[in-house]
Amino acid sequence: MSQTPYASDEQRWAAVQQRDANADGVFYYSVRSTGVYCRPSCGARAALRRNVAFHDSREAAEQAGFRPCLRCKPDQPPLAERQRALVAQACRLIAAAGQVPDLDTLAAAVGVSRFHFHRLFKAHTGITPKAYAAAERTRRLQDGLAAAPSVTDAIYAAGFNSSGRFYAQSPGVLGMTPRAFRAGGSGAAIRFAIGASTLGAILVASTERGICAILMGDDPDALARDLQDRFPHAELLGAEPDYEQVVARVVAMVEAPGIGLDLPLDVRGTAFQQRVWQALRAIPAGSTVSYAELAERVGLPNGARAVAGACAANALAVAVPCHRVVRNDGALSGYRWGVERKAALLEREGAQCGAVEQQEEVLSEER
Repeated sequence: MSQTPYASDEQRWAAVQQRDANADGVFYYSVRSTGVYCRPSCGARAALRRNVAFHDSREAAEQAGFRPCLRCKPDQPPLAERQRALVAQACRLIAAAGQVPDLDTLAAAVGVSRFHFHRLFKAHTGITPKAYAAAERTRRLQDGLAAAPSVTDAIYAAGFNSSGRFYAQSPGVLGMTPRAFRAGGSGAAIRFAIGASTLGAILVASTERGICAILMGDDPDALARDLQDRFPHAELLGAEPDYEQVVARVVAMVEAPGIGLDLPLDVRGTAFQQRVWQALRAIPAGSTVSYAELAERVGLPNGARAVAGACAANALAVAVPCHRVVRNDGALSGYRWGVERKAALLEREGAQCGAVEQQEEVLSEER
């Protein structure tokens, strides 16, 4: 029969010495010489063992006459929980503000220093407060364009100080002019074509900025409907002979994903999604990372679930290689285009990389 962790005083003392955060909430310890009680993870100076007693609850420690430590605050929620609440409060303030609050205002509102707030916010969201505010402002604009009396009203209501400045950056924010976005893509020309590969049908679509969608599936008509649903009023231009060459290059990339794609991309998403997608493109062909590892790379150590959501939102199959992300145990998990396609892509990359290594060994021997 296995013993419960931290059941004995020896195990609890070892946890205190190691400042084991996993023991927080399981027990508390008091220090006779200072009259306080702490969490096991408390960063205060180590106490002598003879002065330490253990308690199963905060109430037991307080009934024994000890007061809560001012450093680890054992009478309040755990530090990580308090930090998450602080960041969530800041996010609500940003969402409710008509104008983007500056860093000092946000830090003062949640009761921490400017530097500490910036570090906490980025650690929990993966992006800076400024980037989050910009993404929130863009979301308000996208929601408001359909309902506001005019494009100008929507721009100012979303929190932009200058319509001229926004128009200069609108292609990068919306992928088209605000008026075209307001009309559901009306007037925006999107070229597309559907090709065939050994993994099924592939739809490739491009705006004037670059490829905006690479969709894979078994039903070509379903892929076309998916594209139309994205921009119901856009001018979809199909069957253009010169565009078939673009599709052929994408199909070649799917058949041999290790070669990559050197065509421009029109990547659209939130600031956090784009951060994740950029990290995906940095993963070498033939390699995989776990969702937890990818979260670490984008600066969000506890954000595996958020990273998985960004992968699922990716509309550029293979070009943004979310197929290179696997579970912590190395097993394949959900893939927007089907787990079977994910397995096939990884197998192809592995075979291609193996062939390249073999060729390099042969050339090295010949030299």
